[in-house]
Amino acid sequence: MSPARRNQAQRAADAFGELHGTAPHGVWSAPGRVNLIGEHTDYNDGFVLPFALPHRTAVAASPRADGVLSVSTLGDDGRFRHAAPVAVADLEPGGVSGWAAYPSGVAWALRAEGLTGGADLVIAGDVPSGAGLSSSHALECAVALALLGLAGVAEDRPRIARWVQRAENDFVGAPTGLLDQTASLLCTEAHVLFLDVRSGESEQVPFDTAAQDLEVLVIDTRASHSNTDGGYGARRAGCERAAALLGVRALRDVGIAELDEALGRLPDELRPLVRHVVTENERVLRAVDALRAGSPADLGPLLEASHASLRDDYRVSCPELDVAVASASAEGALGARMIGGGFGGSAIALVPVDRHEAVVRRVLAGYAERGWATPRTFPAVPSAGAGRDH
Repeated sequence: MSPARRNQAQRAADAFGELHGTAPHGVWSAPGRVNLIGEHTDYNDGFVLPFALPHRTAVAASPRADGVLSVSTLGDDGRFRHAAPVAVADLEPGGVSGWAAYPSGVAWALRAEGLTGGADLVIAGDVPSGAGLSSSHALECAVALALLGLAGVAEDRPRIARWVQRAENDFVGAPTGLLDQTASLLCTEAHVLFLDVRSGESEQVPFDTAAQDLEVLVIDTRASHSNTDGGYGARRAGCERAAALLGVRALRDVGIAELDEALGRLPDELRPLVRHVVTENERVLRAVDALRAGSPADLGPLLEASHASLRDDYRVSCPELDVAVASASAEGALGARMIGGGFGGSAIALVPVDRHEAVVRRVLAGYAERGWATPRTFPAVPSAGAGRDH
């Protein structure tokens, strides 16, 4: 277990002891993720290529005999926030708001699978929220494993991912796909996860940037975003409408060779959405080929093309993301792009290690010139997925 993972697990366990006067039954944790490439393709039955971050959310948990879910979280400032205790049997969409909706939604989704027991949960973690690094799914996946673990239920990870998706979609009200949950649950150290969302088939592809003196730099713009806002849902609805007009199950079924013909059959407002999804799927396949060939440097132009497509066709970028990408590329990054749902959050840059400091300085200067908040930057190291810590 990495020191960072051990630290969050210990924080959660210590916090549980402080609140409840006893050690927890167990501690489970799940990581945030970076999606190397393949954005907004998951809910179109397409291809994605994420890896897990070392940043994690840990959940210390013990069962309760009264069927009540009690949830508390330990903030970075050392202060607790407590959700109102609620009977698992009484959980319904719309009944819990704010951060507590995420763990409550998981308990609600698992209730439909016959898991009705209550629990005391205490949460601690260091996945930056609002940064497009999937902090909400790290929380949900850790809670799911904790509740399943308390019940003594072992389930395969893809099924758990779909339960977490149901919690996010139907309880929280965020129309997300399967990328984030699956990445948090399935990713492994030193690999990216090549996932075919439609079939569920996956492959762990080695991702050893250090061997070629490269790193993936995360740039958290600190421009907050939320997948519960209307922009994300509107684009998903547009993709579904386009698929229906084209007579296909999902945009995954439109190949790159068929793109021009398909665009000619669509109204103007849907064409950019379809163009992004189809070309992004193709970029994922090319990225996998590059990694299988041991050529991570070849990812650079694919990252650049992905960002341009997300900015111009899918229209989910923002000035903060565009400046981060442009600044990194101008200072020697091989490629850069926004990640996540968009409208804020984070970007990544594929950077030669010897250009790290220069790239960071250039990005910080670009933000300072515009009077924006200083972005957070850190290298992203492919790490282990979710599991029980103790």
